[in-house]
Amino acid sequence: MAVAVGRTYHAPASLAEAIALLAELGSEAGVVAGGTDLVVAARGGRRRLPSALVAIHRLRELAGISGTPSGGLAAGALVTHADLERSDLVRRRWSALADAAALVGSPATRHVGTLGGNLCNASPAMESGAPLLVYEASVELHSTSGTRSLPLADFLLGPARTALAPGELLTGVTVPPQPAGRVGSAYLRLDYRAAMEIAVVGAAALVALDADGRCTEARIALTAVAPTVVRAADAETALRGQMPTAERVAAAAARAVEAARPIDDVRATARYRTAMVPVIVRRVIELALKRAEEPGA
Repeated sequence: MAVAVGRTYHAPASLAEAIALLAELGSEAGVVAGGTDLVVAARGGRRRLPSALVAIHRLRELAGISGTPSGGLAAGALVTHADLERSDLVRRRWSALADAAALVGSPATRHVGTLGGNLCNASPAMESGAPLLVYEASVELHSTSGTRSLPLADFLLGPARTALAPGELLTGVTVPPQPAGRVGSAYLRLDYRAAMEIAVVGAAALVALDADGRCTEARIALTAVAPTVVRAADAETALRGQMPTAERVAAAAARAVEAARPIDDVRATARYRTAMVPVIVRRVIELALKRAEEPGA
């Protein structure tokens, strides 16, 4: 159905039909689901609307959240932020992702904005990216050539840049089982308002503790301080194998700055972002540790 001169709109009823359309339309095609990023960018003049829109909102097979047989998590590309925020499974076992989903935009945005769209938009300030990095998630990509799985760290290449090949569709996200021990995770961000905001600095943390309280695994990822969301490897190394005392947590948070490459923009200076990285990282590690120490963790 034509919606504008020179522009077409397609609403496939199946995944196979969507994949065939993307192959047929080639580089002229753009995928739309919730439309929260696409419409805003077009109205703001930052990105032109594609000449062919392929709307995938009818593909209900991409809208589920479930545990995997191995103890991991599977989420379809059409899962909304509201779905993640409300999911008992996500809130209980993958709490950093629930934390992040609850911070996206407004309730209306969370109701229609999708996980797949958030990842494909590839903003350095995306909320879902850092939690999925600490969970070591992979994305599932479909095309007429078949299916491939790619670690999220390799999928996100830079601002608005991904490893998505022409004709490919991101269909879901898979998360492997959590590390052994008592595990806690969290996501926090620094912002200027309580709602309708994006991160000035954000961080996710996952920690695993053994029976003695020693940190056997630590993963930390940063938001809005580099061309894409990034792991803070030096900070992770500072915690692994250690008792997570206040001093060691602070030292690890200070080392997270090594992964940051912030820029000046209208929302904050690079200097301010750099100064805030240890603050947010310390807070998110402390919250993850608190959750790991809770009964039943």
